[in-house]
Amino acid sequence: MDFVILILALLFLAFVGTGAYLTVKAVGAAKRGVDRTISQARRTVEDTALRAKSYGQPGVLGELAQLRLTLRTSMRATQDALHAGVDEDASLQESLSLFERLSAHGLELDAELRRLEREPDRAGLSGRLPALRERTEQITHSADALRWAARDRARRFADDDLAALNEQIGVEAGALRHWTVPDGGRTGAATQPGAAAQTWPDPAADASPETGPEAVGEPQAITGRDREQRSARYPWQKAPRPKSTS
Repeated sequence: MDFVILILALLFLAFVGTGAYLTVKAVGAAKRGVDRTISQARRTVEDTALRAKSYGQPGVLGELAQLRLTLRTSMRATQDALHAGVDEDASLQESLSLFERLSAHGLELDAELRRLEREPDRAGLSGRLPALRERTEQITHSADALRWAARDRARRFADDDLAALNEQIGVEAGALRHWTVPDGGRTGAATQPGAAAQTWPDPAADASPETGPEAVGEPQAITGRDREQRSARYPWQKAPRPKSTS
């Protein structure tokens, strides 16, 4: 009895532990989903605000907003492209590592541009714009190079796979048309093995046994044969004329 109670207690603890583990996993997944949604919403709001500033505010502030928008757009597109391709192509892992290093410089530049948006010294800010523009171009150029290289690599693999597939389909189509020949265009039974041996049946083979050795071409005695019996072998021959009674 005590053994049964112990087993039931262990099963109960196992069920409770499994339920707690699944609950924690579900809560964690829900929290990550909420955080992802909040991050996407915040990013969308920031991009919309930057786009509005770049078009609505002339001068230094508008150019700073344009630099931030260009930087964020390029870095995000490259990140999405590399993360989408690394699952299918392990060679992109090195490219992803390089992008992470580049992303650190991009985040640093984005933070600096954000701080400069609140800078009251517009004259000093104008003097720093060329250097900020150059840094932005360097980072976005590297990010664009990684992104386009990853896309070209994926397209190259797709083209190679399509070419191999077309070749296999061509071979299969040729195998399905097995009755065609390349040298004469003849079709039908003439291309099949042993087709050349098929000829018209020998009339002698269909002769009745009563014809004796004459039907198989054996040597025959020089004796007169009945003309009516001889002419009856081929149905397309004319019937012999009847003998005159006069």
